[in-house]
Amino acid sequence: MIWAVLPAAGRGTRFGGEIPKQYLEVAGQPLIAHALHALLAHPRVAGAMVALSAHDAHWPGWTSLQGKPVLRCVGGGERADSVLAALQALPAGVGDDTLILVHDAARPNLHAVDLDRLIAIAEQGDGAILGAPVRDTLKRADESGRIQSTEPRERLWRAFTPQAFRRGALTAALERARADGVVVTDEAMAMERAGVRPLLVEGREDNLKVTTPTDLRLMELLFEIRKHHTTEQGESV
Repeated sequence: MIWAVLPAAGRGTRFGGEIPKQYLEVAGQPLIAHALHALLAHPRVAGAMVALSAHDAHWPGWTSLQGKPVLRCVGGGERADSVLAALQALPAGVGDDTLILVHDAARPNLHAVDLDRLIAIAEQGDGAILGAPVRDTLKRADESGRIQSTEPRERLWRAFTPQAFRRGALTAALERARADGVVVTDEAMAMERAGVRPLLVEGREDNLKVTTPTDLRLMELLFEIRKHHTTEQGESV
């Protein structure tokens, strides 16, 4: 059994606007709908738990998608708080050894081949995350915005989602970070603090998180290309 968790309690302040970015539409559906469908389409994913703001007025009220349960709970002020709330709210039959896929609600372009690879590798060890090696030259800036130095990019990766860990281990790692007063920015960081070294699984670089209006326009283009390829080839790419 595998379950998906989506932290979706944030407002997306960097994006701006009245509507939280996870509810903005691409190809006729909210970003969060694309994210959920991509996860629940996998035959081994049993259901999803979505952590929402207590005052979320945009949630469409889904209780199932792809014939699988979509549950919800109240999230927190930080991503880690929402993930922890979702882990604690999972159904009683979801044990500590269950593999959990934590995925960004505003990361709609997840491909099945990446999800297959991530699950296979995560199950072999202490968990894994999707990502991609850094390919650009990195500059460190000083306080005035001038280049201070050029940083080596070897062995540096960009972290994507889903991030896949066992429920019990991830819950304990997030609880420990909270107790220590540390705000972790992703699940892998919490696991690293617990002494775990998750595996990096290289995925498609178009598995983008929508953060700005430019990202949204790019996502619209990517979905249009994906639709064209699906029509031409008779299958999703």
